[in-house]
Formats: sequence, C-alpha cells, structure tokens
Amino acid sequence: MNQRSPSSKPLANAFQIYAPSLIYAIGLGAIMPAIATASTRFGASLALAASTVTLIGIGSLMANAPAAQLASRAGERLTMIISAFVGTLGVTLSWAMVAGWFRLEAPVDFAGYTVGILMIGMAGAGFNLARQSYLAVAVPISHRARAMSLLGGMLRIGAFVGPFFGAAAQSVMGLQGAFAVGAVCMGIAVVVSLFIQELVDPNSPPRVESTTTNPIEIVTNPTMTSLAKEHWRILLSSGLGVLCLTALRASRTAVIPLWAEHLGLSPAQASLIYGVAGAVDLIMFYPSGLMMDRKGRRVVAVSCLTGLALGTAVVPLTTSSAWLMVAAVLIGLGNGFGAGIVMTLGADYSPAVGRPKFLALWRLLSDTGMLTGPLLISAVTAISSLAFGVWAIAALGLVGASIFARALPPGPGPVVRSNTPVK
Repeated sequence: MNQRSPSSKPLANAFQIYAPSLIYAIGLGAIMPAIATASTRFGASLALAASTVTLIGIGSLMANAPAAQLASRAGERLTMIISAFVGTLGVTLSWAMVAGWFRLEAPVDFAGYTVGILMIGMAGAGFNLARQSYLAVAVPISHRARAMSLLGGMLRIGAFVGPFFGAAAQSVMGLQGAFAVGAVCMGIAVVVSLFIQELVDPNSPPRVESTTTNPIEIVTNPTMTSLAKEHWRILLSSGLGVLCLTALRASRTAVIPLWAEHLGLSPAQASLIYGVAGAVDLIMFYPSGLMMDRKGRRVVAVSCLTGLALGTAVVPLTTSSAWLMVAAVLIGLGNGFGAGIVMTLGADYSPAVGRPKFLALWRLLSDTGMLTGPLLISAVTAISSLAFGVWAIAALGLVGASIFARALPPGPGPVVRSNTPVK
C-alpha cells in the first residue's frame, strides 16, 4: 500500500477511517448488552456476571502500551488491521463458548468466554488508538475537532444501532446471535481496514531503528516514560479533567437504570428512558465538533462536564418516570455536546514525535476513569445510599469542569499552537 501525505482538502483523507470505525462499533454495540446475560448461562452469579462487563475496560488498559509500540513501529493502518483481527478472534471465542461448540466442562468454558471478552477489550485499545492517531495526521488542524467528533459519532451510532442488530439475530439464533453479529462486523472491519492508505506525517522525522541509546534515537524514538516526564504537567491537569469526564460518562450507564429500579419502574420504561437519552446524545456529535473548531476546546469541555454533572445531580431528585426522562435528556445533551473532546485534546497535546505513545498515555487516563466511575458510585452507595453515590459522581464532574476551566486556553484552535513539546 502506497503511503500518502495529508491532503490539503479538509477531511479528504479522513472519511476512509469512518467506515471501519462504524462497522467495528456496530459489532461492539451488538455484544455489549449480551455480555453479562451470557455469563449467567455458565452458572455465574449475578454479581460475577455484572463484573464481566469490566473486562472490556481491563483489556483496554492492558493493551494500551503494546498498542502504542505497535503503532509506532508498524504504523496506524497495520495496527488497525491487527486489532480488528484480534477483536474478531475474541468475539468468535466467546461465541463458541456460549454456543457450546467444544462442549467443555465448567469452569473451563466460562474461562474461555472471559478470555474472549478480554481480547475484545484489548483489540479496542489498538483500534481506537490507531484511529485517533491516524486522524491527527489525516485532517488539518482547522477541522480536527469536527473530524474527531465524527469519529465519536461513529462510536455512538454503533452503540445505538448495534443492540438492534444483536436483538434481531437473537430472535433467530438465541443469545449467541449477538456474538454472531459482533464476529461478522469485526471481520468486515478487518477487510475494510485493508484498503486504508498509510499516511506520512510531514512534521515527523524518520524513525531510527538503531538499538543504541544515542541522543538522536532519544529524540526521534521517545519512550512512554520519557513522554510522561516531558508532559507531566499536561497529564496532571487536562489529563485529570479527562479522567473526571470519562468517569462520569461511564457512570451514566448505571445511574439511569439503577434509579429507575429505585423508583419501581419496569425494565421496559427504564430502557425507553435510556434510549431517549442515547438518541439526544447521538444528534449532538457534529455540533460539538463545529463548536470546538470555531469557539474553542474550553467552552465545549466545561459545558459538557457541567451539563453532565447537573443532569446526574438531578436524578436523585426525580420521583417519576417523566422527571427521570427530563434528567436523562439533560445527561444526553451534556454528554453529546462533548463528543470527541477527549480525542481532540489528545490530538492537540500529542507531539509529532512519539504521537501514538503519548496517545496511549492519554487513553490510560481515559480508561482509568471508565473503570473508577462506577466503582465510586458503588463504594459511596455501600457506605451511604444510592442518592449520595450519584451525587458523589456528579461532584467529580464539577471538579473536572473546574480543571478544564483553568487548564484549557480560551478561544478557537488547538490547545497547543505548535508541534513543539509543551513543558
């Protein structure tokens, strides 16, 4: 495959990334609602079944550093192909365990199932990092936020549409239908990724393959440790804001269903409320990118976290399905308004030299937030009540908004005005 430099036309090279992203996201969206339910088929308790969903995040955390090394050495295109292939293998392994293809005895079958789910999370780390790094090069800075928001929109569309494809397949094949859809979609993503053209960043010097620790190699091939030391101020300021944001985002998937159950609503009513919030979230992704490019990153980041925090804080005050719907819509608006903000900030801060490794550090903070958010709610709820657990995560959102208000510069354009390292 020939290499190409970024086009002078905004988004000209970027659109080829959206097709595999959307297909991959649909596959992931199809299996996510089925992960916990499938676990119970192996005799797992409800608590253990619920915890299997976290394997996606754990796998992503484990694979961030290896994915960065692969992208640095082999390029974003090959990283996407390999990651989608690993994801396909992971879904197929889980599908095989659920369908009983090998007729293994317990607990070997459940162990195989969990390994498959872990592989899906690991694949997602490489696929997402490669897409973000690819777009950072493919798109001019003036359109970066819109490109990242569109990428975030593909994830949202996949998460919204995927469960419907999974449900349709389950009506024919049973529970294993969701995994069949996931395997097919991720397999198609592998094929589509083969047609992506590798891009060359004109600002990045050629890679040095020498194994010696000479000054030239240190400059042209930095390690994740050296990048963390060089950019520690960014990671401990805007990076912590990202952690707060992703923690709040991850928590919203638990807050609405849990409070709906607290109010005594039926599962159908809870699903409807959550679905409406998802639809509102979905329609906001492009306005978010447009606002980021024209008004700046700070106004979007602060507004997103403030809206999410306020919407979440209102949830414990609701006493009926109608008022819970209002709170859910506020949450959807806040979350949708920040579509692509994490990826955009990561691309803005990432240096031309060592970009995939820096983005892996950025994703470590993001993935950590995804895991710690629900844990914070659980811990506070265990000590006090569900209402205080929800308010605790809302307070964390306001902390993140204040961090972004101080750390991000005002006005349009990227938060870093040049490719020189920020110290």
